Amino acid sequence: MEQSRTRLDEFFAGSALDPGVWFPYYLPHWSSRVASAATWAVRDGELHLTIPRAQPLWCADLHPEPMRVSCVQTGSFSGPVGSTAGQLPFRDDLRVREAQPTLWGYTPHYGTVEVRMRGTVTERSMFAFWMSGIEDRPERSGEICVAEVFGSGVTPGAAQVGIGVHQFRDPMLMEEFRTVPLAIDVADFHTYGVDWRPGSVTFTVDGSEVRRVNQAPDYPMQLMIGVFDFPARAAGRGDSSVPELVVAHVRGRPLA
Repeated sequence: MEQSRTRLDEFFAGSALDPGVWFPYYLPHWSSRVASAATWAVRDGELHLTIPRAQPLWCADLHPEPMRVSCVQTGSFSGPVGSTAGQLPFRDDLRVREAQPTLWGYTPHYGTVEVRMRGTVTERSMFAFWMSGIEDRPERSGEICVAEVFGSGVTPGAAQVGIGVHQFRDPMLMEEFRTVPLAIDVADFHTYGVDWRPGSVTFTVDGSEVRRVNQAPDYPMQLMIGVFDFPARAAGRGDSSVPELVVAHVRGRPLA
């Protein structure tokens, strides 16, 4: 059953994540909770997501590129073990390995959402905030990517920020995603927001519009916030940095 939470005001008080809202695993149905657990800490009113060197690869035997990830999401869904029903399948032959209980922690259907965050990434890492259909039906799989930043696209005082809509298995959407050059230092805090309405999605950074698309997913979506590391991209370069994403707040409001 879809949850009734209509707004979110998360300022990360205390030292733990609210389990009724946050799910600190990245698509564990394709692997397991143990193998997909985020490295995270809440301190001083901020959520810190990191990828220490000892963190294992995610889905090492299945994912085409070696990848490590620390991600939190506000929803979760999968079918039973052995089924093909699960969020964000990255290849056609995937089967659920560990079934997950359904979570509708915060899954708005239209509204405004913003995340204030800063990231430390290099050429082998990236961070992102996006919204994804919970995929309780395969066609409810579209994605609103509010900010996707690869370290390879970061230069002093500027960054290439991926923004737009991904179609995936939603026949009502078209792929409409591109990078937008922005004069910001992503290592400093910025507020990345979205105004999601029937037929349109408007993207903002620090309150200023940076892109608008004239289409929109029409079903509940979960929030996903994470940092990613791609070890093979640093082969022979001696990059031993620890990627980090720091989140100061997450806010969501229904349409007025």
